[in-house]
Amino acid sequence: MSAPLPLESEQTAIGEQTLVHGVAPITPRDRLAIRANAPLEPRKAQRPADHGLFDTNARNQIELF
Repeated sequence: MSAPLPLESEQTAIGEQTLVHGVAPITPRDRLAIRANAPLEPRKAQRPADHGLFDTNARNQIELF
């Protein structure tokens, strides 16, 4: 009878975590690829586009004048 295979582990921000058989640890290259493929987000809060064509309040007007 052979000895059981040792479990792999990876270091995370909350400590070392043991991986299940068949699961590979996430490498820094994988993490960078995920971030590179993520949609862009603004660096600071954006004002709503509520003027001109995108003004939803102007569409709710009841009377023309």
